Amino acid sequence: MPGEPASLETLYPFLYAGAGDLDAVLAQVRQSTMDKVGEIIALRARVLEADAARIQECAGRMARAFAGGGRLFAFGNGGSSTDAQDLAGLFVGPPGEATALPAFGLTNDIAVLTALSNDVGFDVVFARQLGAFGRAGDIAVGLSTSGNSANLLRAFDEAARRGMVTIGIAGYDGGKMAELESIDYLFVVPSPSVHRIQEAQTTLYHALWELTLAAPADEPEGDRP
Repeated sequence: MPGEPASLETLYPFLYAGAGDLDAVLAQVRQSTMDKVGEIIALRARVLEADAARIQECAGRMARAFAGGGRLFAFGNGGSSTDAQDLAGLFVGPPGEATALPAFGLTNDIAVLTALSNDVGFDVVFARQLGAFGRAGDIAVGLSTSGNSANLLRAFDEAARRGMVTIGIAGYDGGKMAELESIDYLFVVPSPSVHRIQEAQTTLYHALWELTLAAPADEPEGDRP
């Protein structure tokens, strides 16, 4: 993963403060919290400034795909896998009266993941599932902080071969995902902090979900097979 991880003392200096001055420790906690809030607000603003038009365009493309009978497949590793599951859950089970749309998290089936990892290789755990279930007009969304995960790169190539709409959400400078021609829409959160990247990525895919629901879908992506 790009960049060197910050030490705990750098991230949370108040944890290493002496116990003799409680007011000073609390002041450090408040300042640390405010600094992190300021960082994520500024980072979200940078992403919005850079990608607002493409986010809107991507949501329109997703709305047309769903209107044409498409389904969404989301995937990622580690913390990004839980974000992928959250993303899928937004489309399937939104609150209120919002329309439920077909979406699946490719890390949900542990038997499939472990079988593919053990018998074939971890780099194909998403590509093989897209090969089995993906069809032209479906949507593939991959999330990564580094943008370098081999199994995501393989998955995007497989999704593109099948005519799926491909969406990448990465951090840092986009990593190897930024070099792929198989990603239709790549959104990069430009930060060296995994914490801030994932916070901004969550905001980004929530925006995609809301905009997709609001987008006109009178021109389906294409005929279903």
